[in-house]
Amino acid sequence: MTTKIKCIIVDDEPAAHYVLSDYINKNPFLSLEHQLYNGLEAMQYLTNNPVDLMFLDIDMPEVTGMELLKTLPNKPKTILTTAYSEFALESYEYGVIDYLLKPIFYPRFLKAIAHFEDKNAIENSPEPKEEAKDISLKIGSDMVTILLDDILFTQSYGNYVKVYTMKRTYVVTITTTELEKQLPSSLFVRSHKSYIVAINKIKTIDKDCLIIQQKSIPIGITYKREIMEIIKFN
Repeated sequence: MTTKIKCIIVDDEPAAHYVLSDYINKNPFLSLEHQLYNGLEAMQYLTNNPVDLMFLDIDMPEVTGMELLKTLPNKPKTILTTAYSEFALESYEYGVIDYLLKPIFYPRFLKAIAHFEDKNAIENSPEPKEEAKDISLKIGSDMVTILLDDILFTQSYGNYVKVYTMKRTYVVTITTTELEKQLPSSLFVRSHKSYIVAINKIKTIDKDCLIIQQKSIPIGITYKREIMEIIKFN
């Protein structure tokens, strides 16, 4: 991990600071930025200092850990550290990712850090792209948009490709290889050097051909294994 996780400890007990700082310093990807002894100090510090992870005690004078979480507009991810478990359920409403009961043992500390990393990985993973619902293809001098769900299969036709749909057949200025790159692999598969088929339109399959709307389409030996695997899992 190249970027260190910036941590703070907020706890009124020096003994808790001793244990947590020791655990944090044992892990090179964690950086202990500051140690605070009450909720007011934490509130002031967090106003001007971005933090990745806060180890927060619940039972503190003046401002409790729960009151601090309720007050902070931008809460860092938080692991609660306390001798009491009665606030566990309420705490998860404020984005708390784990709950460590004192005395805190090192293996349990590491498990809480793993929860933090898992949550970070999920939040920072790229949003899945919405799959296209249509494709624009050149037919003569015009560009025509065809719904992917309407396509049954395509067939090489010299320097063109015939695109068979539910309603009609188009002769498109494109090669089968170029067209294959534009069609989502989750919906279409090459069955032969000359054919691409819509997976969900396959009605039956034989050893050498497949059937789409009573049309027999050959299965090339190069593509047979992939076709069989796809049919098995769809």
